[in-house]
Amino acid sequence: MIDRPVLLAAGGTGGHLFPAYALAEELARRGIAVDLATDPRGDRYGTGFPARAVHKISSATVAGRSPISLAKTSLALTRGIAQAYALLGRLKPAVVVGFGGYPSFPPLVAARLRGIPTILHEQNAVLGRANRMLAARVTRIATSFPKVRLIDGAASGKVAFTGNPVRGQVLALAGQPYEAALADGAFHLLVFGGSQGARYFSDTVPPALALLPAEARARLRVTQQARQEDLERVTSAYRDLGIAADVAPFFKDLPERMAASHLVIARAGASSVAELAVLGRPSILVPLPHALDNDQLQNATRLAESGGGWCIEQKDLAAQRLAAEIGALMSAPERLTAAARAARGEGRPDAVVRLADLVEEIAARA
Repeated sequence: MIDRPVLLAAGGTGGHLFPAYALAEELARRGIAVDLATDPRGDRYGTGFPARAVHKISSATVAGRSPISLAKTSLALTRGIAQAYALLGRLKPAVVVGFGGYPSFPPLVAARLRGIPTILHEQNAVLGRANRMLAARVTRIATSFPKVRLIDGAASGKVAFTGNPVRGQVLALAGQPYEAALADGAFHLLVFGGSQGARYFSDTVPPALALLPAEARARLRVTQQARQEDLERVTSAYRDLGIAADVAPFFKDLPERMAASHLVIARAGASSVAELAVLGRPSILVPLPHALDNDQLQNATRLAESGGGWCIEQKDLAAQRLAAEIGALMSAPERLTAAARAARGEGRPDAVVRLADLVEEIAARA
């Protein structure tokens, strides 16, 4: 039993915050106090994050190579390290756990300076840039995939495969079996892509569905995430096509909608891939192009290689190709059932338990 708090460091995107959220829930179930260190962007999650307190720490992403840009980034990170060093002096945490991205950098570096054990969690199938700088400084590296690219040298001896923790809301649905659509029954299609992916899907999915035969369109029940500025045109497009659709910028019950889907079309962020696998739902994954390190392409490729879905790069997926893929899958429910089974085989519903066990193990050694 840990008698001191655990500090989690995460921020910026849901891909980093969601596994941190899941770990906080699990540690709380074990009676372990949790605090969150995040950057100003992550503060919007503060009211819902299951922590005693949320601490804002200065951070910055390396966004350019100009001397001025690098100087600004270095100054922000140095300020963040000083803030984190002071925070750790007050909290005296047993372990600091970072979830990648530059918001994790100051707390983990400060923990190293104070001699506090650290765990770095990598959600993707390739080690991120910030995590590469941290790998040599941390006590252990927890990974979401059995093999992660760019972990080498001394860092490879620190690896513990835990899987990517998913939220309790997802775990609660993990046991629901996949039910194939009947030949003449409703076909539930879910489309989501986060803030960076929704525009592409708004531009591509409605025209693709317009190319399907009338009888296929009549079966469709579409749930699609779209940016606020795209809502009216996407909604109107489906109305004109006679397709039943629910279009919104955000769905609080997204896990429930994933579980109820016959097919999901999505980007390939680490949390999305982990949740699809835990739920066991087939997907067409379209990795975000130009992403740093091609992390989404690596994530999608791993799931596709298992048979749990189909990875198609955006440059290869015009409306005509997407229509052909969706039409073929609607006509072959056995393919979707097989993909659902394979996806579930890649799921790690115990990931959060394994990561929490690792936290307790490192704290006990200290």
